Amino acid sequence: MATGGIITQHPIISTFVMLGAVVGLQFAIAAKRNSGLGVVLLLGMTFLLGWWLGPLLSVALALGNGPQLVGYAALGTGAIFFIMAGIATTTKRDYSFMGKFLFVGMIVLLIAMIANMFLQIPALALTISTLVIVVFSLFLLYDLQRIIRGGETNYIMATTGVYMSLFNIFANLLHLLLALGGERD
Repeated sequence: MATGGIITQHPIISTFVMLGAVVGLQFAIAAKRNSGLGVVLLLGMTFLLGWWLGPLLSVALALGNGPQLVGYAALGTGAIFFIMAGIATTTKRDYSFMGKFLFVGMIVLLIAMIANMFLQIPALALTISTLVIVVFSLFLLYDLQRIIRGGETNYIMATTGVYMSLFNIFANLLHLLLALGGERD
């Protein structure tokens, strides 16, 4: 078997390759945020994450109620976005203090996710997905308020932050819906 086959077929290796690629792209986007190349890198990252989401969507759409669950995940993600945008635009409270806490929370969740790839504990996977939704909903609030108040003026970086939050909310909400309500044909 060729090396490319191992990377695409082994879930743990492919996860590490994808995480490395996404993190590398985020650093590259930050470095090129003031040029057209930053937009190209952002589009590349969105393509890569969409490709990574493909297998989850394939599993979902193969279920009897899969299209409904995908729709519910999209509606839930949209509802979270509008709630966080509403809070970010109407509140006088400053949420800039949350940035470091959320980053640490994201790292802890990433470590827990990697550990659970080896432990294979279903309840831990559901807990991680729930916490990812909470953390990235708060990241969304944090990013949206920074955009609204002028703390983030670079549209490429603003888009990257909001997109990553929405992607993680959608993927983990779909994971929870599949685990708790997926109907086999």
